[in-house]
Amino acid sequence: MGTTDWTQLWLNYHRAYEGEGTWNIALEGFESSDAVVSNAICEFKKAVVLLIGEQVTNTADSSSRSLTLKITNDAEIPAEGYAIEGGSDGIALKASDANGVLYGVFAILRQISCGRRADEVKETASPSNPLRMMNHWDNMDGSIERGYSGESFFFENEEIVTGARTRDYARFMASIGINGVVINNVNVKGAASYLITDRYFDKLKELSKIFEGYGIKLYMSLNFASPIEIGGMETCDPLDKEVISWWEKKIKEVYDNLPNLGGFLVKADSEGRPGPFTYGRTQADGANMLGDVIAPYGGIIIWRCFVYNCTQDWRDTKTDRARAGYDYFKDLDGAYHGNVILQIKNGPMDFQIREPVSPLLGGLTKTNQMLEVQVAQEYTGHQIDLCYLIPLFKEVLDFHTHCAQEKDTVADVVSGRTMGNRLGGMAAVINTGNDMNWTGDDLAAANTYGFGRLSFNTDLTAEEIAREWIRQTLSLPQKEEDILCNMLLKSREIYERYTSPLGIGWMVTPNGHYGPSVDGYEYSRWGTYHRADHLGIGVDRTDKGTGYAQQYYPENAKLYNDPKTCPEELLLFFHHIPYTWELKSGKTLIQHIYDSHFQGEEEARGLASDWESIKSAVPEDVYARVKERFDLQLDNAREWRDQVNSYFFRKSGIPDEKGRTIY
Repeated sequence: MGTTDWTQLWLNYHRAYEGEGTWNIALEGFESSDAVVSNAICEFKKAVVLLIGEQVTNTADSSSRSLTLKITNDAEIPAEGYAIEGGSDGIALKASDANGVLYGVFAILRQISCGRRADEVKETASPSNPLRMMNHWDNMDGSIERGYSGESFFFENEEIVTGARTRDYARFMASIGINGVVINNVNVKGAASYLITDRYFDKLKELSKIFEGYGIKLYMSLNFASPIEIGGMETCDPLDKEVISWWEKKIKEVYDNLPNLGGFLVKADSEGRPGPFTYGRTQADGANMLGDVIAPYGGIIIWRCFVYNCTQDWRDTKTDRARAGYDYFKDLDGAYHGNVILQIKNGPMDFQIREPVSPLLGGLTKTNQMLEVQVAQEYTGHQIDLCYLIPLFKEVLDFHTHCAQEKDTVADVVSGRTMGNRLGGMAAVINTGNDMNWTGDDLAAANTYGFGRLSFNTDLTAEEIAREWIRQTLSLPQKEEDILCNMLLKSREIYERYTSPLGIGWMVTPNGHYGPSVDGYEYSRWGTYHRADHLGIGVDRTDKGTGYAQQYYPENAKLYNDPKTCPEELLLFFHHIPYTWELKSGKTLIQHIYDSHFQGEEEARGLASDWESIKSAVPEDVYARVKERFDLQLDNAREWRDQVNSYFFRKSGIPDEKGRTIY
């Protein structure tokens, strides 16, 4: 068993085999002075010593076998793509740009780490998505909104921090194909509003330079109310000429200091954030104003579609938060300018363990779109409970929107393949912090790794990604690898069973969102209800209810509108169902609720037992940290089982037919 330096995550290069010679580097069409190419070569030199015990020299050594990493500029290779192929004399890498060289080198190292010899390396690849981004919800005081891995490594005491950890972070992101990073929280306030002033330009230059060396563009979240908050104006109306003039001067100042800035992410008119609605303007008015101002510098505006009424009256059964995104943005399809991208959450609500795909994805046919998912486990266990999220992301990407005759999946839409969009891609709310192991739970790093790999290649399977991560991170024997891979692959369904099966959602403890509180949000202003009574449970979103199901194209609208055809994993999201309703399994709804929660809690204990079974194959410190998480997960699963089952037994008065203890 090799040692694991968890500070290096999946770039903890284990010995793969013993080499027999030395390597040298040959460049054709690329300059070693290019920062990205230079970093790629440095990574190769470092990794080869650790992986196969071979040195990289500047000249061939006649006394030993000499191998060459030959890097060639090939204009036929798509942007950021690469072709790698090993042979008896080394490895050939072809790319048309520096990012392709970097990704190609990491692909070589990944394959060797996963068990291939250098002469067996072979792959041709190019990114599925133009933009592959991480969104940090880091605050400048060092805290992280929905952070479960310590404090920020970008900010401390309202200052920007750079150092060895920053460079390692950039390496990790480049190794999985990430080419854009938003460093600050979308809820911009306080000192973060001043990131676009000379107070922070010098440190941002340092950070941007580190990122650029790994093919990553720096992005920042922008405060839409900046003209008021830092400009001393009385309005931030996007159509006000003085406001536009203020932004023009400010953005020029930003790009004079940060010429390679990718652009800005904006959250407006949501959860108390100011925006165009404040002035009777549309979302397009706000996004396009900023887009026009930033266009001369090649920048883009990424506009979040997380806009809804957060002061809903729980008594109102017709107003539906799920409808809001589509209602606010669909009629403006085609109104957004070419350098504006709408960033759309995977589902219409708030990163639940199960919800339908947002109808905006594919519902918009003339607008740049990005898919937003959450790697940080806000509603999926806080990086305490094991929940491998790549199967969820795959389901979203593979969903058929029916927006076109062909190429109608979400993956097709956000990549630009469906409508020929120039801009689009995937973004994740990331789960990293300054904890030693970066993600709090050692196993949660699989989600960070997995998102990057999936955004670069949406054809990869959840199992392929899981095995890559395990082999690079832990280098386990085959039996133990199989056990851990199986743990990851089944973890999401287990979490779903003991928390919120059938698409019901929202039974979490308010504010923190960890642990059960069945009625915690039921009478709140947030529009997050399960509508349970003594007869049944679920929200009627059919044509006879809120009408949300009709926001989909006819094929999906018809499917969701009828409880008999609605996929059962989403049944309670779309329908209010009697407890006596018979599911396809032959069970009644109430019996399924009981059985699912008992089964999920039992399977959670099985996960902990599986981890115990591979104890001898993993480093002691890793084993101990993860075991602590499983102990907490078992407590959580037990609370979910007993609180949910007791609640619905008391609501329905229908006992468990198996006679198990329900309180």
